[in-house]
Amino acid sequence: MRGNTMKGSTMRGIRSFAMGSLLLFALTAVAQQPAVAPNGVPTVEAQMKLFSDHLELTADQEARVKPILEELHDGTVRLVEDQSLSRDQRLERVQPLRLNADRKIREVLTGDQKRKLDQLEQEPHAELHGDLHG
Repeated sequence: MRGNTMKGSTMRGIRSFAMGSLLLFALTAVAQQPAVAPNGVPTVEAQMKLFSDHLELTADQEARVKPILEELHDGTVRLVEDQSLSRDQRLERVQPLRLNADRKIREVLTGDQKRKLDQLEQEPHAELHGDLHG
């Protein structure tokens, strides 16, 4: 039983990292708007475009996902701008924000969209990483 708990914990950690990466990284193909703000955090608009394009969100889903991404963005910005925190502290504190956003977004998606999100979370987005390094 303990092995299953550890495996589940590891998978949640991987999913959290992947979702955080996905949410913090936006594709550079966002037309006429910078994908990443000066503080290094991807814009909500860039993240919305990524989700809309790859998951084929309906208008209703977009309306429900946007506030979730705004909440994640605002929390991430607060952490990035908090110079009293070390890099590790920032990363540690952003993880619950990412997990919460992932859970809420998945509640809005269909089964097919969840599978697409799983695939998208496995793709590398390192070139667009938000600046949690301070």
